[in-house]
Amino acid sequence: MSVSSLIAGFLGVFALSLGLTGAVLRYARRRLLDVPNARSSHRVPTPRGGGLAIVLALLGGEVYWRLVVGEFAVGFAVLAGGVLVAAVGFWDDHGHLSARWRLLAHLAAAALAVASLPGDMPLRLGPVSLGSGAFADFIGVLVIAWMLNLFNFMDGIDGLAGLEVVSVGAGATLLLLLSLPSGGALPVAPGLLAAATLGFLAWNWPPAKIFMGDVGSGFVGYLLGCEAIATAKAGTLGLAVWLILAGVFVVDASFTLVRRMTGGQRWYEAHRSHAYQHAARRLGGHAPVDHRVLAINLLWLLPMAGFVVWNPALELPLLILAYLPLLCLAIRLRAGQPEL
Repeated sequence: MSVSSLIAGFLGVFALSLGLTGAVLRYARRRLLDVPNARSSHRVPTPRGGGLAIVLALLGGEVYWRLVVGEFAVGFAVLAGGVLVAAVGFWDDHGHLSARWRLLAHLAAAALAVASLPGDMPLRLGPVSLGSGAFADFIGVLVIAWMLNLFNFMDGIDGLAGLEVVSVGAGATLLLLLSLPSGGALPVAPGLLAAATLGFLAWNWPPAKIFMGDVGSGFVGYLLGCEAIATAKAGTLGLAVWLILAGVFVVDASFTLVRRMTGGQRWYEAHRSHAYQHAARRLGGHAPVDHRVLAINLLWLLPMAGFVVWNPALELPLLILAYLPLLCLAIRLRAGQPEL
């Protein structure tokens, strides 16, 4: 496939997502209205479930890729797991679904994906190798499940989750293209996800007309987790690269969870104590947070991820270096502590 055909596919997926989000909005206004409560970061009732447009647009991109190239860009088993995650999320958007059943579905989808991903490179993080056997697959399932829930935790203000998916997906695509060997296959999956999410983001940018909902946050987190494991097994992008690209979400969610658990709080309950939520209150809105996150992603994390690609022997020190200012920022913003 030529670069022009690849770009045409991305633009088509973006346009499809843009139109589908408008269609989902009309449905969501009647059936999926998110009414603010004490733990919400918004004040006006807003429809949710817009992430369904991301799911459908990405599946449309897969059809295009199948017709043009003759194979799936993501992989049938990974797509099947993604549809399962999205279906469970859409169900939960309509009414509460037991956390037990959600977790079982997430783990099943992650296990299906890991079992189907090609490649025999050992899973590693810096000097630590996890091998390529059953233990590495187990870690892969945990990584995908964590990424899935990570985006669910962090989808709390207008535009943030969509912006992160576009940043990570586009950043990964750029790094894959720059490191592509002569005659290598063009990277598709991260770019398709970024394009599908960008169409939704046009409706979700502050002030949001529609929210992503669990149908979208679970789906995008799952696919990014799958891509991280897939490129690690293929030896193209290591885990450290993805951890750096998604550093804003990884550090905020992880630090907040640990602080809530060690502080004796009911960490499993919904809350408004993530660093980004504290930042939105301090800055007086959602857009200023989005702008700052975009700057961090473009000016700090993407270059650091690039350094890792070209200096794999230094990936662990570079990962720590990339995270240090994010950790300091989380502490300064009182992540994991109740609002004053």
